[in-house]
Amino acid sequence: MTIDLKPGDKAPDFDLPTDTGRVSLSALTGRTVVLYFYPKDDTPGCTTEGKDFSALAEDFAKAGATVIGVSKDTAAKHGKFRAKHDLKVELGSDAESDVIERYGAWVEKKLYGREYMGIDRSTWLIDGEGIIRRVWRKVKVGGHAAEVLKAVQDL
Repeated sequence: MTIDLKPGDKAPDFDLPTDTGRVSLSALTGRTVVLYFYPKDDTPGCTTEGKDFSALAEDFAKAGATVIGVSKDTAAKHGKFRAKHDLKVELGSDAESDVIERYGAWVEKKLYGREYMGIDRSTWLIDGEGIIRRVWRKVKVGGHAAEVLKAVQDL
């Protein structure tokens, strides 16, 4: 079953462990949320994406947005990843893929002719009322964080 959330839909709530506690959509009511899904801590593309969002963290905060990255890595691994690269974004651990699946980011992928299930690098812009305003799928990392920031500022 493919989940196809789109702009205008209510964003599924989530409550995930982080290296500093927990993060949930319901606790962020009234704030814009940038929720991005990425495959794995400490890999080249995921590190660049985390650094790019972190470099713009103050701008996102000024625009009233909280940025949260989600992968299947553990909260402890997220803590090491954040410390190693001085990341300024929250990282939620979804080891069971529950949130990843509810957002439709658990997809069939192909690499060198091999098919497997994995995380679609995707980003969800959710307004303070919990409504999805924009969705980016199959994200290419270069310039993405700046594009998302502009969308947040345009809300």
